[in-house]
Amino acid sequence: METLEGAGFRVTSARDGRAAVDVAATDPPDLVTLDLTLPHMDGIEVCRRIRETSDCYIVIVSARSDEVDKLIGLEVGADDFVLKPFSPRELRARVAALFRRPRSAALVDDAPAATAPHVPSPSQPADEPSVISCGAGLVINSARREVQIDTAIVDLTRIEYDVLEYLATNLSRVCTREEMVLAIWSSALVHDHHLVDVHVANLRGKLRRHSDATWIHTIRGIGYRMDKEGQQQNRRAGGGPYLVARFDSEDWARGLDF
Repeated sequence: METLEGAGFRVTSARDGRAAVDVAATDPPDLVTLDLTLPHMDGIEVCRRIRETSDCYIVIVSARSDEVDKLIGLEVGADDFVLKPFSPRELRARVAALFRRPRSAALVDDAPAATAPHVPSPSQPADEPSVISCGAGLVINSARREVQIDTAIVDLTRIEYDVLEYLATNLSRVCTREEMVLAIWSSALVHDHHLVDVHVANLRGKLRRHSDATWIHTIRGIGYRMDKEGQQQNRRAGGGPYLVARFDSEDWARGLDF
């Protein structure tokens, strides 16, 4: 609490999981730091319930180092995962990185602008068009942070949108997992490539609910490339003689390195 209060946040705490859900409902937060081991309701369920009604930033803080805990937390809506023990400086740096992303909600009520700066997303350079057409009916409106397929709105989480927008602004170019982590998360997570894999898998699944088109291609051992669907693409676009094939998101879930 002292770490975030020192950064200018007004902090409210909850003693157990159920209380945390109630507090988040009655006093909507801008940021939630959440332990996984909580009485009455574990942190994963708390995260899932808060995410159902809130677009706040959620940072899981836990001593549980199993990769499965981290992946499940990210899948249910957490924005970041901090392993205990950690330094106050690391937590503040990660929170600052989260608040550099655009969001619809206002900044923390009592926080000065310098603490939570509202700056353009790193995935949306100032000179890029606000509407990106990706073919097969997929349109991204960066100004509204809205994604449509044939006029139907695609319901994405904040990070899923950031991943899609980053790939779309780099159409036909191979984006490495490392550069995507740097652009969408922070340098503190640069080696955590599963962050990208989890959210790309979820993103593909949501796009597939609206269309059987394939926009995002996996470049084995490197990263991802997004092509404008319906156009013949140069398979060597993006800077390397990479073998490109189309795989469903379930390939990652089976543990393949794609």
